[in-house]
Amino acid sequence: MDKFKGALMVGALRLFALLPWRTVQWVGTAIGWLMWKLPNRSREVVRINLAKCFPDMDAAERERLAGRSLMDIGKTLTESACAWIWPAQRSLDLVREVEGLDVLKDALASGKGVVGITSHLGNWEVLNHFYCNQCKPIIFYRPPKLKAVDELLRKQRVQLGNRVAASTKEGILSVIKEVRKGGQVGIPADPEPAESAGLFVPFLGTLALTSKFVPNMLAGGKAVGVFLHAVRLPDGSGYKVILEAAPEGMYSTDTYTSVAAMSAVVEKYVRAYPSQYMWSMKRFKKRPAGEARWY
Repeated sequence: MDKFKGALMVGALRLFALLPWRTVQWVGTAIGWLMWKLPNRSREVVRINLAKCFPDMDAAERERLAGRSLMDIGKTLTESACAWIWPAQRSLDLVREVEGLDVLKDALASGKGVVGITSHLGNWEVLNHFYCNQCKPIIFYRPPKLKAVDELLRKQRVQLGNRVAASTKEGILSVIKEVRKGGQVGIPADPEPAESAGLFVPFLGTLALTSKFVPNMLAGGKAVGVFLHAVRLPDGSGYKVILEAAPEGMYSTDTYTSVAAMSAVVEKYVRAYPSQYMWSMKRFKKRPAGEARWY
């Protein structure tokens, strides 16, 4: 059954990739609109997350944000299908603006390992191509459940000569070794880790269990951190890639300080582009002791 599901999913991705760009976005918007209007678990998770993270927002405004968020999530899904199937250059051509490229160039020239840090904001699949066009990093990712989809992603995400590492013990070790020898890696900052691998730090007015992985690699200046995001342009023509140096606090040898500093940067981008964050992700599944679960 999983083999059939995988083949069906890959076939659907290939079909999306045949569509004109504006149609891809229109279909994504339509999928998101249906997710907003019809009862489903993703809509409920989005509403819960927004209510907890923006408690002072007017209820009607928050519901409109939920709708925009789900439509942006729909667009991310269909746009990502193109990024997974197309030649990498076609996705790179959709990057219309770049801000802060010198930050990455300086990091690469430092002679230290470089940790590219992103989050589930905008389109991280297009960002993957952009980053891998600048250097040859190991991209850290969480494998999808369907084997056929995982095989497709492993193939498509390495078009530019980079490598990928699954979020397994072996993958973690390969990323650490790459940074220690002065190479480059790409890691999302916001997937919820195991409790032993993270700390509860402030995030959007609440507390979120946040990974210590990236901060531990930067501690004491052992490596250089660069934040990267590819946000969707308002006119739908493509993306703006924004790069920013990791703040000083992320190099602290005090783990709480460094993890909180990383969380603050991600929060800044989410507040700047709230509808483009993947609010359907159960980012807050684990809660501090004594606090009721959200989902």
